[in-house]
Amino acid sequence: MKQFKPFQLTYSAKEPGVLREALSGWGISKRTLASVKYSGGQILVNGNEVTVRHVLKKDDAVTVIFPNEELGEGLIAETGPLNIVYEDQALLIVDKPPLQNTIPSREHPSGSLANIVAMHFKENEIPATLHIATRLDRDTSGLVCIAKNRHIHHMLSMQQQGKTMVRRYDALVHGKFAEKKFKITEPIGRKDSSIIEREVREDGQFAETEVEVLQEFDTFSYVQLQLNTGRTHQIRVHLSHIGHPLLGDDLYGGKRDDIPRQALHCKSLELIHPVSGDELSFTSPLNKDMDEMIHVKR
Repeated sequence: MKQFKPFQLTYSAKEPGVLREALSGWGISKRTLASVKYSGGQILVNGNEVTVRHVLKKDDAVTVIFPNEELGEGLIAETGPLNIVYEDQALLIVDKPPLQNTIPSREHPSGSLANIVAMHFKENEIPATLHIATRLDRDTSGLVCIAKNRHIHHMLSMQQQGKTMVRRYDALVHGKFAEKKFKITEPIGRKDSSIIEREVREDGQFAETEVEVLQEFDTFSYVQLQLNTGRTHQIRVHLSHIGHPLLGDDLYGGKRDDIPRQALHCKSLELIHPVSGDELSFTSPLNKDMDEMIHVKR
């Protein structure tokens, strides 16, 4: 089997101290350390392999060599269109069309974004599995962020928790609004009668969505939303809760008279690159069906 060059990162010790503590400060999680230790990775200090108990000196060069990852056996690599917005050794940002699963499901076992990305990794000899940091529902179109290894995924998750990753969505929703800019802060949990549906409930997880009305039409509004948390179905549940469900979202009270899918699009994504520290910003144009509705109604 061909051996691919593993992903690695090098850090400089700013002060003396135990290596384990320095690694934690650089965002290396305990789970990642375990994979390095038991799955073929290495930790080097000034080119020499050491354990996490090693005592660092100021300016020591610490290199973490992460073990190569393999795609899960259940994920079949499939050929298909893939709209790549950005790619480097750590990240893959793609623009997902509507009516495509992010990952395979029982109802749609093939043709998902994950299936196609798996083929992209295979064809380009990228020794990685899929770590999808910003999953979208099947109906939702727009930007999806994928990490190429466990450590990068952890770093992106930390950004989401710290709100340094910003996702904005465009949506078409039923009705008009009294306020043009506001926040919805309501806890979300699973509905007792369903394994799929979520609802606003007192014992749910904290969830916050910012809403700005961009345009209003006779029966619907064009809004921009910013997720400050990442709960399942958050936008759909919050909008339905305040009486303005997404057009096409019949699971949460929307009607499909004008559009056959939930009218939701991940328009922009801002994040800090987990390796370089650079600020990255990406945008995606509205899908044709939503764009035509806005222009026809003007």
